[in-house]
Amino acid sequence: MYRRIMSTIVLLLFFSTSTVLAHVATIQIKGENKYKAVRLTPEIYNNANSDLSDLLIKNSSGEAVPYFLNTGFQTLNMDREIYPMTLIHSYTKDNSFYFDYKLATERERDTLATSIEVTTGNMNFAKIVDVYGSYDNIHWEFVTNDKIYVIDDISKLSIEFSEPNKYTHYRFRLANNLEEISFDTVNLVYSMNARENNYFIESLSPVFHIEEKDQRTYIEIEGLRNLRLCDITIETDSMFKRRVILPLSPGKEIYNLSVYDTSYSDTTIPLDGNISQDEIYSMMIINNDDKPIHINGITVSYYADEVVFEGVSNESYTLDFGVDATRTSPVYDIASYKEEILKGTIDQVTISNVSYDTTEEIPEKWDYKVVFNIVVIVTTVLLGGLILSRLKHK
Repeated sequence: MYRRIMSTIVLLLFFSTSTVLAHVATIQIKGENKYKAVRLTPEIYNNANSDLSDLLIKNSSGEAVPYFLNTGFQTLNMDREIYPMTLIHSYTKDNSFYFDYKLATERERDTLATSIEVTTGNMNFAKIVDVYGSYDNIHWEFVTNDKIYVIDDISKLSIEFSEPNKYTHYRFRLANNLEEISFDTVNLVYSMNARENNYFIESLSPVFHIEEKDQRTYIEIEGLRNLRLCDITIETDSMFKRRVILPLSPGKEIYNLSVYDTSYSDTTIPLDGNISQDEIYSMMIINNDDKPIHINGITVSYYADEVVFEGVSNESYTLDFGVDATRTSPVYDIASYKEEILKGTIDQVTISNVSYDTTEEIPEKWDYKVVFNIVVIVTTVLLGGLILSRLKHK
């Protein structure tokens, strides 16, 4: 019982004196689309949890708005090659009409094809075409069958393969050819679509300080905490070739040379998405016996994230962060249909203002009258408990 009373008192004192510190960023809403995306700024990264688990989007009523994080976008790259074919033979057999084709130009390597495309001057027809493939114009293997047609202004003159083929000869078989269809051109086509992931990359020119000591140049960079670093570039007009050492990286030899009217320059150090947990990011250039290089500036590239949420234009939203270092990332349903959302049009909105809560908890002076009353109450309760306990044992 004694422990229970003391625990209650401690909890009451804790919750009455503790404060929740939070930074708030105002989101500038625009656009009429259903979903909005706001890109996080370095200031938010610097003051949020390293895994961004403390981010909260709120509407004007203070209600949490579901969101998901997006790190980039996809681009569709199309690889398309065309290989002309030439007619080598056509004939009729068993009421079927045959066209035999071979590659117009012999190739030293295999010719991959995903389809055959034809052109024709014939109009208003629809035909099923059986396609066979061969490497020697003797042994033929069935490949596929498909319909081609030209009806008014609608046409389909491509035959798709279920998988890429390497044949050098192709044969068309038409069940009949009463329409006397002929083909002006026949082309093998290799077409492959590849999706490439691209990351959001931003750059900044941070504040930095330089110290020369023991034949080394020490560079201290501010404002990189929690950023996923892409690379750092040193801007200089000096001519040099030095080695640079920095955390989270094996280091690199950088140079800026001009020899016989030819310039060579590489002053960028890749960092492969490493995250700095420190307030100050330090670099060191080894000068040996040379003079220190003159550094005009530093450019830092980093991988950025976007917060995607459902928003309306006449509503105001804020992004809260830095609330609780122990908070785990929220789990929202919206993340389960992220891919579908990203296929549509999303309004790009921005951070217009960031306010930092710099309030520090100031210990209050003891009110001795209150302390005395608390002691009296606690003592009375404890004595009462002891008396009741002894009476029960008699």
